[in-house]
Formats: sequence, structure tokens, C-alpha cells
Amino acid sequence: MAGLTSWDQQSLASAFSTASLNQPPSYDWYFDSGATSHMTSLPHILSHACSPWYPTPSSIVVGNGSIIQVTATGSTELSPSLHLNNILVSPHIIKNLISIRQFTTDNNCSVEFDPAGCSVKALPSWTEIVRCNSSGPLYPMRLPPACSLVAKASSPLWHRRLGHPGHEALSKLTSSVSFQLEDCSQLCHSCQLGHHVRLPFHASSSHSTHQFDLIHCDLWTSPVVSISRFKYYLVILDDCTHYLWTFSLRFKFDTFSAISNFLTYASTQFGASVKAIQCDNGKEFDNSTTCTFFLTRGIHFECLVPTPRLKMVKPNVLFAPLIMSFAPCCFRPPCLPATGSRPSPRRPHSLTFC
Repeated sequence: MAGLTSWDQQSLASAFSTASLNQPPSYDWYFDSGATSHMTSLPHILSHACSPWYPTPSSIVVGNGSIIQVTATGSTELSPSLHLNNILVSPHIIKNLISIRQFTTDNNCSVEFDPAGCSVKALPSWTEIVRCNSSGPLYPMRLPPACSLVAKASSPLWHRRLGHPGHEALSKLTSSVSFQLEDCSQLCHSCQLGHHVRLPFHASSSHSTHQFDLIHCDLWTSPVVSISRFKYYLVILDDCTHYLWTFSLRFKFDTFSAISNFLTYASTQFGASVKAIQCDNGKEFDNSTTCTFFLTRGIHFECLVPTPRLKMVKPNVLFAPLIMSFAPCCFRPPCLPATGSRPSPRRPHSLTFC
């Protein structure tokens, strides 16, 4: 047809005859009695890879006398008892080659060949480590599935690869493979962060200078109801002196009356007025009745969830072990000691109960 460029049939036939498809990379290793070092073209299959340095050779002389460049060296573990050291990496290598001489020297073993394959045996016991059958022209190094799984990584690495499983899941996996996996969840930083229920608290230097300038309130729910039917305990802590008062409550709605009585108690006994109150956002504190009461008294009220200041005084953490230490004895609030000592900044860690 006019207008179309002519084409050479002979050149097209020649191009098809010389065309080739790139083979996918092979991850099998093959024994080679003529190789002085292990060789591969795939650096990513090595456990440790780095740039070559002396005395590692910088090039490889192949069978036809050509020289190919060495780009990296490394090592890997085929199984817990079989290692490949000083592996030369070159992109022109098409098969992963195992130098029989270096392999038997590094692993203190022997390799026996027969028409059906080869056997790797430990020395001097001659115990068979692995049997590699072959039906082709080469002798490949093929490990059982359980051994080939470890190609090889440490227990922390497998812990991350498997999605940070716990001890129970790792125990089931260990029973199905021939290598040992240790439980790394106690040392795994990601697992420790995943178990946190809140962000870490920062250190706080905040501290009131006068008594009752600021008090912290918290309501603790006891897991055991006392004989007197008390289930809740209101904790009030003075930020200046760190004195602690506790009030036994049967119901949560008794919190308002307990706080109201405490404000009167502080004014009568100590001649001081509470200026600010901090607590969590529990509805026993954050409700219209309580907020209106504080507003009419001129008391600054804050609901914080949580704050470094609350972390510093920790009224709930201080009080819970104290209550539980008394609870097994008689399970009733009267077991709490009551004293009438006056708060003093000179004894900031004393506790007062009423």
C-alpha cells in the first residue's frame, strides 16, 4: 500500500530469533565445586549486607575469563545450624551459588552427592542435617518448610513481622516449627505503648503557697461494700499541705453534701476559705447543683481529665491501697483512724481523716 514504509522480513525473523524473556529471580541455592566463594545477585536475601572491603575480592572471574564486579558482601543463615558467610553480590550472577569448600569449612560438615541428590552431614558424628533431592542437572540446597522459614531473623524481628503476637500465640507457633521463638512482648516498645490507656504525665512544679487555696477531690468506688453499706469514698486533698480527708458515702449523690460540709468544716476549724477546687469530670462533681453552689461561694471550679497537677498529688492512688489494707479486717469505715491534728506545712505528708 502507498504511504507505508517497507519492512525487511529477514530482519524481523532475526529479531524474533534473538529475543529472550527475563527469568524471574531465583531464591534457590546451588552447590558449586568450582566456586571459591558463595555468590548471588540478590542482596536483599542476605541478613547482613555491606560494601566490599579488603581482603574481600572486588571482582569475580567467570568461566570464560570475563571479570564481573562485586557490589556488596554479606551473610545469611539457611537454618539454625547452616550458615553462609562472605557471600559476594554481583548483579550479573544468574544463580545463587554455594562454594562447597567454603560451606564445609564454615559449618564443619560434609556434602555427599548421589544420582538422586545430596546430603549434608555434621562432622564428626556424620549425622544427616538435611537431605536435598534433585531431579535436574544441578544440586540445589532445598530445606524442609520449617527450616526455610528461618532465613533467618531474631525473635524480636519475628515478633514484629507476625503483628506483635502475645506469649500464647508464639507458643502455638513454636510448637509447629523447628526453631525457638522467645516472647518479646515484655521488651517490645510498641507493645508497651499499645497497653497504655492514657498518655504519660509530665512533671509539674505547681504548688499552692497557702492552706486551702486549692483542693483536689476524687470519688473512689470500693470493689467491696462495707458492713455499714458504704461503697463510695470521697477523697479531698489540700494542695499546700498534702493533708488528706476521706468521707464514707453510701450513694454517689451524697458527694455534694459531703463537699458542702467540708467547706464549712475548713472555715470553722481552720479559719480558711477554699478558693479553688479541681477534680475529674465525674457527674458527681460536674452537675448544675454543684456548679451553682461553687459559683455563689466564689470558688473557682475546674474539671480536668487528667492533669499533671492531679498526677502529682495522686489522691486516688494514695487512698485506694490504704482502704484495701483495712478492708480485709472488718469491712467497715469505722476502721479508719480519726485524728484532730491541725494541718501544718511542716508535716506535708501526714494524713488526717474525719
